[in-house]
Amino acid sequence: MSAPSCGFDQLPAAMETTPAADLARIKHYRNNLAHLDNGKIDIAFFNTAWNDLTGAIGRLGGLQMRQECDHMKTKPLDQNNEEIILDIKHSRKEVQVLKDSLESLKLSHTEMIKSHESLQENHAVVTKEIEEIKIYQMDTVPWNIRGKLFKGTWVTSTPSTLTF
Repeated sequence: MSAPSCGFDQLPAAMETTPAADLARIKHYRNNLAHLDNGKIDIAFFNTAWNDLTGAIGRLGGLQMRQECDHMKTKPLDQNNEEIILDIKHSRKEVQVLKDSLESLKLSHTEMIKSHESLQENHAVVTKEIEEIKIYQMDTVPWNIRGKLFKGTWVTSTPSTLTF
């Protein structure tokens, strides 16, 4: 089997209907659908893909396969498929709730980091003040006397007399 004109990795032109082109067409749509991010396609893409694929399947598999494709497009979902779809919808809701929770946790984490930084800054200030108080308390001259000394009142003493 020779490759279609654009190769097996590109969507062949609509007028190219060789078996190789039909296989490349099926491969293209399979890869396209398998790599969707959100699992959604619009109606126009669905109809285009459906028509291209049913044409290719009909040419490769004959009239019976073409009729099966036509039947599948309008076939109602059975109970099992409906349950799967409901499970998928429920899972999407759960994923959204988890995403919202994650965002909330990120915000809380950011607030905790800011609070922690603020506490560290406050701790540094308080530690510095405590060190200053310790140094102040180690001073042997009482604060009220030290104030008088700085104002210019000096006390001198000799072993026998005190002078003010």
